[in-house]
Amino acid sequence: MRRVPDWPPALGLQDQKHSLKFPAGGVTIDGDAMDREMIKFTLRCADKHEFDSWFQSAAAFDKLQGAGMVTCAVCGGTEVQKALMAPSLHTAPDKAPAPAPTPEEQALAQLKRQIEQNSEYVGLNFAREAREMHDGLAPERAIYGEAKPEEARKLIEDGVPVAPLPFVPRRKSN
Repeated sequence: MRRVPDWPPALGLQDQKHSLKFPAGGVTIDGDAMDREMIKFTLRCADKHEFDSWFQSAAAFDKLQGAGMVTCAVCGGTEVQKALMAPSLHTAPDKAPAPAPTPEEQALAQLKRQIEQNSEYVGLNFAREAREMHDGLAPERAIYGEAKPEEARKLIEDGVPVAPLPFVPRRKSN
């Protein structure tokens, strides 16, 4: 179930699959339209109470207000106007769900998991750590990290066995 925040109490939207019908003005708000686009207005009544409410559009607000169906959330007064504000818009996502990963993407994800689980992340110290291991100054172990292109070239020129990874490592913190 979805509820529109700050909707005047008598106009609560209970379920997006249903429509709300208001007998006084014959106004209908289609619940499925909520998945498309909504606009949030800051409203003020004659007694200076300020509150926010969502509408399908500025025209929907005007129609409801003209029918006397927009009431103050505090006192119930029907003399309600838009206050000075920056309207908020809620738009439905236009994107289709992401496609299933290809076999290649799955293989890369598996490789990344294996490297992250079985290696030590040394971050920006990768070039120094790799060189120290190669020179026998640090214990041999599986490491991965980040190096500037010129650092990587120098490691390769000096015979240090390194290879670029086909993914960006997840940065570790702490």
